[in-house]
Amino acid sequence: MFRRKLQALDYHNPSNFNCKDDTEFRNFIVWLEDQKIRHYKIEDRGNLRNIHNAEWTKQYEKYLKDVTCPFKVQERPEAIDWLLGLAVRLEYGDNASKYQNVKPLNAEVTKSADPLTNLDVTNPDVKAGVMALANLLQIQRHDNYLMMIKAIRILVQERLTPEAIAKSSSSREGLPVSLDKHTLGFDTGDAVLNDAARILRLLHVEELRELQTKINEAIVAVQAIIADPKTDHRLGKVGR
Repeated sequence: MFRRKLQALDYHNPSNFNCKDDTEFRNFIVWLEDQKIRHYKIEDRGNLRNIHNAEWTKQYEKYLKDVTCPFKVQERPEAIDWLLGLAVRLEYGDNASKYQNVKPLNAEVTKSADPLTNLDVTNPDVKAGVMALANLLQIQRHDNYLMMIKAIRILVQERLTPEAIAKSSSSREGLPVSLDKHTLGFDTGDAVLNDAARILRLLHVEELRELQTKINEAIVAVQAIIADPKTDHRLGKVGR
């Protein structure tokens, strides 16, 4: 599953790379950092290079965090593929002129109106990107990556577009309210306390309106997903 990226990076043994072999895997990580990624300074790579150290796994875990990899130590194949993707991007950046005339393999494919239609959610690079976005936006994980992508799109459209940000950032000027026109329903015996109670009631009503608005938005978002004919409703489970 890594052969094409390893070939693109001129790895010495792309066809027979065995990520399950600890020694080969550790040497591979060292090679990847030394030759391609170069996230650390040379003098700071000593712990990663010491592949026979009993604490090497902890150093590798730190390395994944330092390069902002969304996968954990236990997710070895996914982490390797993500690191390879990072290395390929960096390699392209260092040698952009080498690839500027290369045409993409799918250049002749007609794009769909919905880009999600042609998205390969089984691709480890796509999975890594989706997980990174979900973590950044604090969206709950789901077994179906396409569902997560749709949730991300809804959140971005509703909250992160320039219009939504401008709307949320704009100051809201309230209209003047005459407290005498609002019936309190009881009398505290103190005019000041009566006015304070009316204000609290008005604030409570406003909070209820905002809550109802958010509920309506959530319902619309869920209905949009359920209405998609490609949605697998069996993925949703209702506890009893």
